[in-house]
Amino acid sequence: PFALNLAGHVAFATKKITPGGHWMSIAGIASRQSQAHFAQTAEAYALTALALVDGFISCWDEKYRSQVVRPETYINELMDPQWVPLLQTPPFPEYTSGHSVISAASATVLTKVFGDNFAYRDTTQNRFSLPPRQFASFQQAADESSISRLYGGIHYRPAVELGAAQGRQVGELVWAKARTRR
Repeated sequence: PFALNLAGHVAFATKKITPGGHWMSIAGIASRQSQAHFAQTAEAYALTALALVDGFISCWDEKYRSQVVRPETYINELMDPQWVPLLQTPPFPEYTSGHSVISAASATVLTKVFGDNFAYRDTTQNRFSLPPRQFASFQQAADESSISRLYGGIHYRPAVELGAAQGRQVGELVWAKARTRR
């Protein structure tokens, strides 16, 4: 999604926050809210970054192994050539859902750092005129991010559900291999 910027007669679009950037922002929000010390803050950022990178590698490896077509392609070819999803269809294979994988991976490591049921207010997208969102846990935010891809019409249910399971496994692996606290 883009935000339209107007300056006199000039109009230009800027990209809104990326999914990975959003989770990095959430790591910062949690660190500030919990008044985490430097080492815990650094660990939150580092583990989230690793979860994102490993999550994307894992997801894209599967996308290009399985190469499942998107709902828009299937529906347009076999049911209704005029149908369009609520979200713009990305130009790469459908399975597994990138949002689901990286959100679950990030939520897993952030839960390990800050604890289960860490409630927070997500203000990341305020600058794009979207209101703050309240979440009862990182997992709740990840679940919402994941299911939004199904409701938006760009993924099938298995891609979001199995993508979330894949992301949790990535998060657990990152925690097991990279955490600083034993």
